[in-house]
Order: sequence, then C-alpha cells, then structure tokens
Amino acid sequence: MYRAIRIPPEKGEEIREKAVNGNFLDTTRKIQRIKTEEGSFLEIPLKSNAGEVFEGFTVIEQENPKFLKPSASLKEHLKDSLSKTELTHVPSGWQVLGDIIIVGIPDTLESKKIQIAEALLAMYPKCRSVVRDLGIEGQFRQPKRELLLGSGTETVHKEHGCFFKQDVTKVMYSKGNLEERKRMSKLGGGEVVVDMFAGIGYFSIPMAVHAQPEKIISIEINPESFAYLRENIRLNHVEDIITPILGDCSQAAPEEEADRVIMGYVGTTHHYLEPGIKALKKSGGILHYHETVPENLVRTRPEERIKKAAGCLGKKVEILATRRIKKYSPGVLHVVVDARIFE
Repeated sequence: MYRAIRIPPEKGEEIREKAVNGNFLDTTRKIQRIKTEEGSFLEIPLKSNAGEVFEGFTVIEQENPKFLKPSASLKEHLKDSLSKTELTHVPSGWQVLGDIIIVGIPDTLESKKIQIAEALLAMYPKCRSVVRDLGIEGQFRQPKRELLLGSGTETVHKEHGCFFKQDVTKVMYSKGNLEERKRMSKLGGGEVVVDMFAGIGYFSIPMAVHAQPEKIISIEINPESFAYLRENIRLNHVEDIITPILGDCSQAAPEEEADRVIMGYVGTTHHYLEPGIKALKKSGGILHYHETVPENLVRTRPEERIKKAAGCLGKKVEILATRRIKKYSPGVLHVVVDARIFE
C-alpha cells in the first residue's frame, strides 16, 4: 500500500516539513502535482506508520505512485563483483509486478545471476522476489521463468484501480498493453461483451470495474489462467458482471449475443474471426481484433482478414481505427483494429 496525503498546493511546504520532522515522509516516491474535478492538489507520499497525524486532510492510497530513481544504477551496484566486460552485458531494464522483479539476464552472465538478483532487491527494498525471464513457449504463451531469489512467484499487481493476482512463472502480463487496458475500461457501458481470450482478466476486469457493462462473458482455455481469472473476478467484486467460461473460444463463444467482442490474443487470432463475428448480435456490433503484423502490412492485412471473415458470413465491415499497441519484435507490431460489423 502506497499512502499519500492530498493537499492544496499552498500547503505543500508546511505539510512536507511536518512529514519530514515526524519521519513520515516516504523518500522513495516523488511528490506529485495532480488535477481532479475538484481542482489541483499535491500528493505527498507517506510511510505506512503515518497514522492520523494529518487530521483534516485526505489520506489516499496511490494507484500510480512515481518512484525516485535509485541512488545507484544496477551497474554501479555490481561494479565490484563483475568485470568491465561483464558490466557491458548487465540488463538495462526490467519489470516490476506487485512485489516481484522480472529481469532478462543474458547467458553470458549465467554465473552472475544471483549477484544481479541481490543488487535488484537492494535497489527495490519493497520487492521480495527476483525472477529471470527466459521467453515464452507453447500454445498458451506461457512464460519460461526461473526464481532466482525470494519467497515465491505469486503476487497481486494493482493497476488503474484493479487487482490482478497471478503467478509470474505461469501467466504473462505485459506492461506494454497498459494503455489498451485503460482504453477498454472506458468502453462497454451497459453492453453485453464477449472477451474471447480473457487470460487472467486483462481486459475484462478493467471494463467491469470502470465501465459497468450489463454482462461480460470471459472465455479462457488455459486452466491456470482461468483459475486466476476467477480469483480476480472475486478480488475486484465483479461477480455480478463477469461470467467466466473455461474452454476453446471457437466452441464456447455464444452466437448473436454480444454488442462488443474483444479478441485480445495474438499469433493465431485470425483463425477465430468467424466465431468472434458470430458472437455479435444479428444487428451488428464492435469487434476489437488484435494481431501481430509486419510494419509494412499494418494497414492492409488485419483489415483484409476481418473483411474476408465477415464476407463469408454475409456481413459488412466499417474499419473505425487501427491502433499500435507496442513493438512485438524487430519489424513486427502488435496492433488492434476496431471494426463495426453489420448486415
């Protein structure tokens, strides 16, 4: 929990000084200026022992705390235990999910992986485990990961007001999809939605929490991801909105029921376009179709695939937008196409 006190800007120095003098200021996070419907405020980060010493002001839990850069870089932490050549191979980036650090370490530093893990934990004292990322494998795109240091690989990651419980060695969670998850949280209000590759609830949970659809049918074939999907539905108190289904989308997706269909998988998603389109109401609806595609085909291949599948079902297509999610690999982009399907 990252607590902060929200105050008018003119009170900033007074409250900051009070927090410093009382040893309540969390010096690992930045003081942030934020804007709300009520106006502009400062958020001063507090330690968990701050208690009720700031009576009269609002103490909140920050959803997106901004951390100060560690006083020393990873290379600086390792300069006494690695050679100059080895230091050139030290990773420059990593991912923090909940209280777990996920890092890719090249084979050239195999013998130094524990020292690297120890250095990362020193840089992030609130984290408890370091996991080495070794890629993705299998039909379910499961991560290949190795626990280097720590007490476990299960965590709860909080993002945009939603909780995502997961085991980082069993399911993928891409930080690069954050903006798309936020976008989905604004869509679907009052609608029936089918999420065809729901995973642990990447898109279903934000939509249910923030947009309040009438119903979301969330389909997932991987039993481990499905177990976390059910847990996250409970954690976020959206049992009355989300109906989870364990199964293959090609057989489990309903027909002519949805106002909106999310196809958030990549790789073989185009094989599921017809079931996705069939899930939309006879009168039509919106399809969010994800694909990994070479950069030179971004404006043609995904659209052509949607139009071909729709044509086979006697449907028409209006392309609303093609959005870049992230770079997937050299020369390949992950994109999402928003399309209106109608008769």
